[in-house]
Amino acid sequence: MSSYELIHPKTHLRVLSRYEIQQLRDVSSQEHDLVRRCCYAVLNAGSQSDSYIDMEAAYQPFDIHFEQEDRGLVLRLVNPPPSAFVDNDIIRGVREQLFSVLRDVLYAQDSIIKPQRFDLNDSDGITNAIFHLLRNADVLCADRLPNLVVCWGGHSIPRNEYKYCKEVGYHLGLRGLDIGTGCGPGAMKGPMKGATIGHAKQHNRDGRYIGITEPGIIATEAPNPIVNELVILPDIEKRLEAFVRMAHGIVIFPGGPGTAEELLYLLGILTHPKNITLPFPVIITGPEESGDYLRAIDRFIGTTLGAPAQARYQLIINDAQAVAQAMKTGIHSVQLWRQQQKDAYFFNWSLHIPAEFQHPFDPTHKAMSALNLSFDAPGHQLAADLRRAFSGIVAGNVKAAGIQRVQEHGPYQLQGDPKIMEEMNALLAHMVASGRMKMTGEYTPCYEITTADDAVQNDR
Repeated sequence: MSSYELIHPKTHLRVLSRYEIQQLRDVSSQEHDLVRRCCYAVLNAGSQSDSYIDMEAAYQPFDIHFEQEDRGLVLRLVNPPPSAFVDNDIIRGVREQLFSVLRDVLYAQDSIIKPQRFDLNDSDGITNAIFHLLRNADVLCADRLPNLVVCWGGHSIPRNEYKYCKEVGYHLGLRGLDIGTGCGPGAMKGPMKGATIGHAKQHNRDGRYIGITEPGIIATEAPNPIVNELVILPDIEKRLEAFVRMAHGIVIFPGGPGTAEELLYLLGILTHPKNITLPFPVIITGPEESGDYLRAIDRFIGTTLGAPAQARYQLIINDAQAVAQAMKTGIHSVQLWRQQQKDAYFFNWSLHIPAEFQHPFDPTHKAMSALNLSFDAPGHQLAADLRRAFSGIVAGNVKAAGIQRVQEHGPYQLQGDPKIMEEMNALLAHMVASGRMKMTGEYTPCYEITTADDAVQNDR
């Protein structure tokens, strides 16, 4: 026997015309499976599972329908998870995130992306579309000085790393800095949780905990319950650009292939000749126990992208206070620079992002094997293809389409320069050994690595 709940909006999509509601209903019928996955992930906030298959099986009875009343939109939730309710009332934060899903996956797509208001084959068009999506989500605050620290890191991390992330967040919060993350568990939750205490001690009631995600990720990684502003971008590339356009500095904690993807994306942009003089504080950090792993990441960057890329970040191990102090100083430099350049505080228009970092990458087996992981490529192009390689591994680990492709066609095949592939293989092996690929259960690699020499030998 099924049960249902009727949910009215309190913030997002509260005032809509009958025409707009009908548009939402029409779009929702086309995108129903995507909306359903995203909505039950939000309703399941705080979940410690990153398995799409497990989540789908657990919530197979769940469904969502759109109904219209004269006062606006109503959601009918069929068999919603009980954890989203307290004494039969939906938790306020869950309600807001639920309508954030509809706002970003349905309304913004229908009003911004699908009408082709922007040329998504053009670099400026992509950036303008991202700006409008963020503005529609009301996360661009023109009346705030630079203070947003984006924190990247793994969703599957040990307890000591989580405690360290929380400590860093605490020291950032004491200094009045807000937090943005990918909105999931682990290193995405820890800094937000720490910052809530730092903000509370400073009687800061306006702390922002911004979660930026995309449909393929949120469907398997439920938002953590601290997020008070949720934004869902259409794909991973637009999500990454939203991060770097909004951020005034970035802290990177230990993580898996997703964190490596983010780091490579960032360094590929910051080492571009047009961005050389642009101040952008980046800190890689973790507890003492993670020191060897962080140094392995630093070594991988040095081997593949060289000293110029290493010069764009600081490596600080086991000193949360030093991280916060360095970030505060770096953000002050950002503020002065933007004042001089008359650039906006809330959106970094001056940052040049090459087209190869903007266009969506579909990690098919053919596309993965065709990546040019070679020193013959220019530095930023190598960074772009390395980023795509790790993006494909993320897809094979946690995204429905990637998991299905690997099940049907076997592991992704990655090949390239022997030195690059040796370092990449060592880094991935470190991630597997330290449990950074999967939160629960035994991990089966979704990739196989060979060198270009091996590929030539196999063709003979």
